[in-house]
Amino acid sequence: MTTAAAAPAATTDTGLQPWWRDAVIYQVYLRSFADSDGDGVGDLPGLTARLDHLSRLGVDGIWLNPCYPSPGADHGYDVADYTTIDVRYGGMPAFEKFLAAAHKRGLKVLMDVVPNHCSVDHAWFAEALAAPAGSPARERFHFRDGTGPGGSLPPNNWTSVFGGPAWTRVADGQWYLHSFDSSQPDFNWDHPDVAKHFEEVLRLWFDRGVDGFRIDVAHMLFKHPELPDWPDLSHYNGYQQNRPEVHEIYRRWRALADSYGRDLTLIGEIWVPTVEDLAAFLRPDELPQAFYFDLLVTGWDASAFADSITRGLQQITATGAVITWTLANHDVHRAVTRYGLTAVDPTAVRNPARLRGPVDNDLGEARARAALLLLLGLPGSVYLYQGEELGLPEVQDLPDDLRQDPTWFRSGFTEHGRDGCRVPLPWQAELPAFGFSQTGQAWLPQPESFARYAAQTQWDTPGSTLRLHVEALRVRRELGKRRNGELSWLDASGRDDVLAYRHGALTCVTVFGDEPFRPPAAWGRAVCASAPLVDGAVPGSATMWLLPD
Repeated sequence: MTTAAAAPAATTDTGLQPWWRDAVIYQVYLRSFADSDGDGVGDLPGLTARLDHLSRLGVDGIWLNPCYPSPGADHGYDVADYTTIDVRYGGMPAFEKFLAAAHKRGLKVLMDVVPNHCSVDHAWFAEALAAPAGSPARERFHFRDGTGPGGSLPPNNWTSVFGGPAWTRVADGQWYLHSFDSSQPDFNWDHPDVAKHFEEVLRLWFDRGVDGFRIDVAHMLFKHPELPDWPDLSHYNGYQQNRPEVHEIYRRWRALADSYGRDLTLIGEIWVPTVEDLAAFLRPDELPQAFYFDLLVTGWDASAFADSITRGLQQITATGAVITWTLANHDVHRAVTRYGLTAVDPTAVRNPARLRGPVDNDLGEARARAALLLLLGLPGSVYLYQGEELGLPEVQDLPDDLRQDPTWFRSGFTEHGRDGCRVPLPWQAELPAFGFSQTGQAWLPQPESFARYAAQTQWDTPGSTLRLHVEALRVRRELGKRRNGELSWLDASGRDDVLAYRHGALTCVTVFGDEPFRPPAAWGRAVCASAPLVDGAVPGSATMWLLPD
């Protein structure tokens, strides 16, 4: 890899800069983390009982997926009430105990807010359905008359992210917009009640002590006011998302968060066409953070990784923000499976982050371990998805009759969706449901192969993927200010399959190919590696960290 221009990196002065600029946050998909009452669904008491796992892991905080009251059509992303906790997860008493226990361990807690849409069970939508066409109650959503004979066709040609049309007809003949499932009507953000409501929601949870929010589909709140047809539905619909009006909302939210004076953060889930579009959300008076998703759709290739990282650093840090990196979440295939894919099933290609086909799990796990170290050495914050620390693969062979993701149904049973990365975690190999639930119940079935990934087994196994996470986070934390400074690419002796960079005192070397690479002695001594070294050389599909002597 030839030397590349240095990319600016944000400083991370402990005590001077906000905690979130260099934090490592662990994403908890609650219903799949740990079940305390034996009903097969994870809950807050289960999470609280397992907090020592996260403390021992060495993360700085937790992002909690939605656990508000919800009928569960999209497992919490169809919110019926934003102001409290679903009793199925333990209700507010369980949340208060969890929050206190997390804070006692020094863990920050981020909630998940879903402002683009709600549930059909939300009180506002129930009121809208009961009201006539043209009523004020319907103005909080996007209700429109249809087109065609008798209004029998949708108001425009927009499609749902989950598949199928983005409109559903109600009993009186009007249609309502839902950019996702029909159970999730989109709010009309041009209505003042909507903006007021969500500011009250943020304030309510900030007052309760949470440390920030992840914002679901933060780019989609506003729609083109005339709701016109989009010319080419094979491409990004600019009438349905990334509208300029959304930036004023985040200026108001940023001012609200900053008014608390305790380093609260807001992180956007933003899928937009270019890095420049993403950077626009990160201007100094807008969102403090937004996920950089580019690596989720980047194949195992040194040049592709270098291009993605350089592009992000140059364009995002120019705003004064730091990049928020991630290699996995609850919406994409697990890293082990993405990196271990040996062929792509052409009949199942739709989402580039959810390609399907045969997988070499051992190769995928080796690459995922290498990618972890590559990521943790970069400037900025990192989000880890639950189960990635165990090296879990995607469960691609769930029985069709057990799939629950609305994508599966709305795509006409062609897009398998996201259930495979949401299978409940294995904690102890010898217990029913691998310790997830004392009764052996699990809302999605765990394959027998999950026994080898059980957390307790990995805690007891030197060199396990879990122990690698612990070691890498320990070294990262101990480096502290020594990770400050610019990031620059290093020449790896002409090896195009080797990616090497220096960030502050840390040198990171990743071998994407098969042939081992011996770093020059001047690069320093090894302090952490994703795989055993080969006579001091980094083996294929592995990463090593080095520090100067």
